[in-house]
Amino acid sequence: MMCISTKGRYAVRVMVFLAQCPGKALTKTEISEAEEITPGYLQQIMGALLTGGLVRSYRGSAGGFALAKEPESITVGEVLRCTEGEVRPAPCEDPRDCPRSQRCLVRPFWLKAAQAMTEVLEGTTIAELAGSAAQEQTRQP
Repeated sequence: MMCISTKGRYAVRVMVFLAQCPGKALTKTEISEAEEITPGYLQQIMGALLTGGLVRSYRGSAGGFALAKEPESITVGEVLRCTEGEVRPAPCEDPRDCPRSQRCLVRPFWLKAAQAMTEVLEGTTIAELAGSAAQEQTRQP
């Protein structure tokens, strides 16, 4: 089964959490406790997001992590590329990846699936997810 790793899923959760606290640097402890991620694993995730330019880190007593860009400009696809690398259902886009690509009868299906996946991942922003999460929280008693 193809599955986004825990690291990728947690990274999306962290980004949504940061988006819900605009203008505030959150400590590793605050993020870890809120999202139920061990501090060590969170550090790995934050390292990938820092390297990808999606979060900033601040030192000092008021230090922590914050989004490096507006949440409306960060897609789920960007977050996953930082933690997962390329996300695709099958290695069919590049004909060099498969010697059967020119005669494969199911390659068009995998290309269509990859396109749909890309549209969802690139068409969904962290701001949208943060807004959906906020709405859901207000509905719960």
